[in-house]
Amino acid sequence: MKQGMRDPRTYAIIGAAMEVDRELGCGFLEAVYQEALAAELALRSVPHRREVALPVHYKGQRLNTAYRADFICFDSVIVEVKAISKLGGTEQAQLINYLKATGHEIGLLLNFGAGPLEYERLAHSESA
Repeated sequence: MKQGMRDPRTYAIIGAAMEVDRELGCGFLEAVYQEALAAELALRSVPHRREVALPVHYKGQRLNTAYRADFICFDSVIVEVKAISKLGGTEQAQLINYLKATGHEIGLLLNFGAGPLEYERLAHSESA
């Protein structure tokens, strides 16, 4: 197995994001990258849902406020798209909270705003 192929799901998503970055470069709003990524994921037959509401619970009670993930791919990987100068702790914390809220273990942060595509793969496990 190749080094980059450990997780074919995230490999496919990052490949689609690299193509979007190659075509558009940086300088667009986040919404442009989201739409372009949705188109590229569809072209590559990557199963995905866009703007997915993620419920939040407090002491067993579902709150009216919900998170909204940019994408859930393969029904298991949460993908957050950014167009900022640099990814940081705030964006990582946001994605970790999404993972906690859903029980999904893998998330990707994709940042199109920093020049070449910047991406981070984060993992969260209740057992860890």
